Amino acid sequence: MAAESWTVRDKVCVVTGATSGIGEEIALGLLRQGARVTAVGRSRERGEAALARLRRESGNPNVELCLADLSSQEQVRGLAARLLEQLPRIHVLVNNAGIVNLRRELTCDGLEATFAVNHLAYYQLTMLLLERLRACAPARIVNVASDAHKFAGGLDFSDLQNERRYRSMKVYGQSKAANILFTRELGRRLEGTGVSVHCMHPGGVATRLAQQNGRFAKLITRAISIFMRTPAQGADTAVWLATAPELAGVTGRYFYSRREHTPAAYARDDAAAARLFEVSAKLVGLPAE
Repeated sequence: MAAESWTVRDKVCVVTGATSGIGEEIALGLLRQGARVTAVGRSRERGEAALARLRRESGNPNVELCLADLSSQEQVRGLAARLLEQLPRIHVLVNNAGIVNLRRELTCDGLEATFAVNHLAYYQLTMLLLERLRACAPARIVNVASDAHKFAGGLDFSDLQNERRYRSMKVYGQSKAANILFTRELGRRLEGTGVSVHCMHPGGVATRLAQQNGRFAKLITRAISIFMRTPAQGADTAVWLATAPELAGVTGRYFYSRREHTPAAYARDDAAAARLFEVSAKLVGLPAE
């Protein structure tokens, strides 16, 4: 597709974590450009409130809610099945939902929760929807990563579940490094298919992220929010990656404030990217295509 002909008007877009924060603003930005959006969230109450706001502020009624807890692989599979049943076409997938845990927690699948939600859910949902995206090419995948990947110091494949030692920001950083590595490897595998994939750093954004960690965490995040970007500012680059005509034919890159940036060296390790792809497939029970 020629660069000047790409538009999301009347295109079908799926956005995870779309009932608050950055994800809600990504959905709003896409709706304002005429897209049809499926907003994925965990809470029906929060989701219905978000849909009312999205319709009101965008003037676009074409947004629907799909509920799923992305910490559960069964629910990710169920979500993908519902999307494939309800959406004959999917043109854009934005993987945005994420968590930060101050203490190590396990999902219902027995996996460390931050890695499971922030990386494995991106991987699993993308791979389950990939055939539909390919069939609808040109199509785009946007992964919300973070410069917090620089806290990781690389991925320890002998302890991806952080059983030996748990440091919350390092664990979060590892999940964000995984987002970048996944983007690089998937971009390599999708070359020539018409499906592009990019990741981005939203900046430090005042959202609900980490507020589930108790009263003290809520107080801290609220106190520093005045120094942080708004969710709309954090969402801007993701919306641009999904909509910009000039990005046609470009894939596998990392962006911040609409400019390409170079991530840490260990997030550019193609051998690690390929290995993570294979390990992730095994952890979610999918073939490594």
